[in-house]
Parts: sequence; C-alpha cells; structure tokens
Amino acid sequence: MHLIKKKILLLLFGGMAFGYSITPNRQWKVLKEISQGWKEINKEKLRDEIRQLYQSKLIRRKENPDGSYTIVLSEKGKLKALTYCFQDMKINKKEWDGKWRLVIFDIPEKKRRGRDALRDKIKEIGFYELQKSVFVFPYECKDEIDFIIEFFGLRKYVRFGILDSIDNELHLKKIFKLN
Repeated sequence: MHLIKKKILLLLFGGMAFGYSITPNRQWKVLKEISQGWKEINKEKLRDEIRQLYQSKLIRRKENPDGSYTIVLSEKGKLKALTYCFQDMKINKKEWDGKWRLVIFDIPEKKRRGRDALRDKIKEIGFYELQKSVFVFPYECKDEIDFIIEFFGLRKYVRFGILDSIDNELHLKKIFKLN
C-alpha cells in the first residue's frame, strides 16, 4: 500500500484513539502525533489517495446533520490501521522509574498461533523471558501491551503487573543495561 494511504489510515485511526482516550495526557499525546502526521502529507496527493481509499472501501463518508461530511474508517480500514500500528510498534524507553513490568500468560493450545505471535512480539519490543510465558520489562508499556493483547484477542489469558522489586533485580539490570 502506498505510504500516503498508510499515513491517512493511521491518522484516522489516531482520531479514533483520541476519542477513546480517557486522560488529558493521553489525548495530548495522540493530538501531537496526529498533527505531525498531517504536516508530512503532500496535499495534492491527499485528494487522490482519499479517493482511492474510498474506492477500496477502507474509508467511508458520513453525512453530518449540518450537511457537511466526515471521513471515517470502515471496519476493513480499522483492521488495516491496527495491522500497521502493530507492525510499527515501539516502546519509548525513557528514564527507568525503578519498577518492573510483568506479563504472564497461560494461553490454551487451541490459541497457539496467538500465543506464539504474542511471545514473538513482546520479545521483539524488548521484553526478557524470565520463565516460559513470564516476561519482564523495565519501562512503561501498559498501553502497548493492552494493544497487543486486544490485537490477538487474548485478554482473558494474559495478566499484566507492575513490581516494585524482584529478587533477581541485579541480573535484570545487567540485561537491560540499567545503572
């Protein structure tokens, strides 16, 4: 898919994320990302790409009571945007706050593909496997983990926790190159 189309889908998805954001902090973060994305799009190509997205049924027009139109993601478009967000996911590794994030899961064999994909993705973004199906990470990542869990439909099998300390902390600090 063309880069501009991908950006448009992600920006529309960002608008949806803004609507679901509960805290003002999260809303500002979403707005900042959306506005930066719009600045990077060539306006002439924008119209052509929107027309093509409309024809491919990734977006649809919704008429407002005042006669204006709003462009919204179709279900097909939402899925495509989620896929892009998932592929590009990275965790912002700010200064360590001294806490450990723990992801624990017990996913049945019938959901093996989701389990394997979850394991691969959290390893890819930097988690360390403490034991089979138990992973640890030192940086804030709740939103990203929630997104991954929802992406694979594994909510009822996965637990997320934050620890103040862990008995092998020195070992983990070495692995993550912390103090």
